Amino acid sequence: MPRAVTPLTDTRIKNTKPEKKDSVLSDGGGLQLRVRASSGSKLWNFNYLNPVTKKRMNMGLGMYPEVSLKKARSLAEEARAKVAEGIDPKLSRDESIRTQRTEQESTLRKVAEDWFETKKTKVTDDYADDIWRSLELHVFPDLGKKPINEITAPMFIQLLKPIEKSGRLETVKRVIQRVNEIMVFATNTGVIQANPLAGVKAAFQSPKKQHLPTIGKDELPVFLDKLQNTSVSKVTRHLIKWQLLTMVRPSEAAGARWGEIERLDNGEVHWIIPAERMKKRRQHIVPLPTQAIKVLDKMKEISGNREHIFISMKNPNTHVNSQTANMAIRRMGYKDKLVSHGLRALASTILNEEGKDPDLIESALAHTDPNQIRSAYNRAQYLERRRELMQ
Repeated sequence: MPRAVTPLTDTRIKNTKPEKKDSVLSDGGGLQLRVRASSGSKLWNFNYLNPVTKKRMNMGLGMYPEVSLKKARSLAEEARAKVAEGIDPKLSRDESIRTQRTEQESTLRKVAEDWFETKKTKVTDDYADDIWRSLELHVFPDLGKKPINEITAPMFIQLLKPIEKSGRLETVKRVIQRVNEIMVFATNTGVIQANPLAGVKAAFQSPKKQHLPTIGKDELPVFLDKLQNTSVSKVTRHLIKWQLLTMVRPSEAAGARWGEIERLDNGEVHWIIPAERMKKRRQHIVPLPTQAIKVLDKMKEISGNREHIFISMKNPNTHVNSQTANMAIRRMGYKDKLVSHGLRALASTILNEEGKDPDLIESALAHTDPNQIRSAYNRAQYLERRRELMQ
């Protein structure tokens, strides 16, 4: 029969003096108070039988009087309940502490950085810069240092409401999309249990679909005449022509490299844009029309010894900014009438009005087919027909 244990009292604990060796006072049920000989400090301890290994274990519960007798008994009771459930209370507590530490260290910015390492491999460099810039501007100043598990929908909505009131609905839409991607990443990697921002889109107005400003087919001759006679650099002038003739995006045109140009034995010329420079991260081949080849010939005199075709005048070792064409178009008097990205829409409109095959036009615009097998087949089959289309 186990020896009866007299429960401890605060008076007895306070009056207990340190001995030559560490001593132990028992309260019963595994709760002990260890009195250190060297320092006289009094430490609570829970002694229990590990439910898995069946070995005796000790679990510290804190120092007296910071942890009172009443509190120590409560902690010991919680630990006994875990043992009864077959759970090691010390291991459970250590895991809980690690989880809390991880949650505190997993700020929104830290998780966003981890997410961005993967995200930036799937988009162009310019688009990746735009993503991170929007987070630094609109999200990180207020929520960047906050543990991601503490971020709530009302908190995030309050952050974006001033942007909505300013009329920048497209910005709100993009920020919501990007932060939701971060939250999904955090959920999938076990940082949080669920995405608290999944439904915040419903709290905001939806931006109206706005097509990029462009001009009509009948206005193209005047535009080309102005381009030829406006005071812009030769590089910029040729860049705008190149973009119109190849139907690519502004960043893809501005970053064109001589190493991407392939001249075939039959005299045909291809521009092979690598996947890492394309919006959809898929290689895009442009069969160059005669007019585009003439642009290349003229640029050869300017940048033939450089890596990039459309070099920056300030730093010839790199290419022009993707906004260079936009700024020139604005100076030509087309502010709010045409943007460089609108040149794609203009080319598409002209070709559609001429009754060209819509699938060929979509292929020329590098709009991907969701069916990857069919898309790969179409790229091969369409290349020759696209050459005719582009002339």
